[in-house]
Amino acid sequence: MAIDYNKLTEKHPCFAKYGHGGKGRIHLPVSPGCNIECKFCNRKINDYENRPGVTSEVIKVSEVESVIKRALELCPEITVAGIAGPGDTLATPYALQTFEIVSKKFPSLVKCMSTNGLLLPEKADAIINANIDSLTVTVNAVTPEIEAQLNRAIYYHGKRYEGVEAAEILINNQIEGIKKISQAGITVKVNTVLVPNINANDIEAIAKTVAEAGAKFYNIIPLIPQADLINEPAPDCKQLFTARYKAEKYIKIYRHCQRCRADAVGVPGKSDFSKQVYIRRVAKDTFSHA
Repeated sequence: MAIDYNKLTEKHPCFAKYGHGGKGRIHLPVSPGCNIECKFCNRKINDYENRPGVTSEVIKVSEVESVIKRALELCPEITVAGIAGPGDTLATPYALQTFEIVSKKFPSLVKCMSTNGLLLPEKADAIINANIDSLTVTVNAVTPEIEAQLNRAIYYHGKRYEGVEAAEILINNQIEGIKKISQAGITVKVNTVLVPNINANDIEAIAKTVAEAGAKFYNIIPLIPQADLINEPAPDCKQLFTARYKAEKYIKIYRHCQRCRADAVGVPGKSDFSKQVYIRRVAKDTFSHA
């Protein structure tokens, strides 16, 4: 059974009431595959970029126990085992397999997972049964015509979808999945990548929709211009403030995101032990989809 919201604010640095709360996390990069071609995403295997979608290696499920033990020795403040990629956690079975190990071997650790939500309705029961404590779903629009500008395609049940059709499938699944997960007592946080020229006018609708679906937190992340959106400007402070101001009428806003790597280890913004924990056998620099 997932821990309640109040305990989560005490143990999870992303939900702490004041900054990171002195608590740490380890991200376990076990999920290499993805089922969405986001136009702002550029997944990489490297040692030098500090952003989501980047890891120095993808580890096997069989390595998870030793990796966590090493991390706890270096950083006893770690209270959370999270999986945030470098792909989507539900596109491959490794994340849920990993949480089975965490539950058995490290029962005191909070289990946290991020997903794009495409497969969330059909994987909801498995997530609930895995005793996940918190789930983050990335929802970048609730208007299909806007979502279609942020993704090239989705891969869903063996078929490639594009445009508004793909956007409608994705948005419907995200909202249905959030409802199922939140009704089970799992704390849901929603992330949105703010692209001022594309989805700024959809932020208020996103906040209202996901709050009604049961999400408790909303994290608006500034775009990192790259990939297909390399020429799109990142939001300035005023645009980010305006988006958060509009959204907080409906849902609690999360304001201290560090935009962590998929192999982050330590207390966010304070300590980083990823180089000591992961072997960093950088073999290639790119990923493929589906």
